[in-house]
Amino acid sequence: QVQLVESGGGLVQPGGSLRLSCAASRSIFSSYTMAWYRQAPGKQRELVAAITSGGKANFADYVEGRFTISGDNAKNTVYLQMNNLKPEDTAVYYCNARNVLGSTIYNYWGQGTQVTVSS
Repeated sequence: QVQLVESGGGLVQPGGSLRLSCAASRSIFSSYTMAWYRQAPGKQRELVAAITSGGKANFADYVEGRFTISGDNAKNTVYLQMNNLKPEDTAVYYCNARNVLGSTIYNYWGQGTQVTVSS
């Protein structure tokens, strides 16, 4: 089992920045793909950014160039740096850890952290 705890959400004005953190209960970055998803009211959960165990990152088109994802192996923590935030970025942001071993899928979610972009 892996527990994921997000933090860093809050209220920010358009154009502002936030850094979300996701702390894992044990060292998993060497084998898990870590990702951030978000879900706005009335919408489906969508992928924001992901980073593989090899360090390869990918981003949704709507955050490309504004958001970055990184990890600190020593702290078992993955970060989502969000810059130039827009009102449409308002959502609950969830951390995800996923690994596939043979036919077994390991998939864990955090509890989510609210991000509100508003003036």
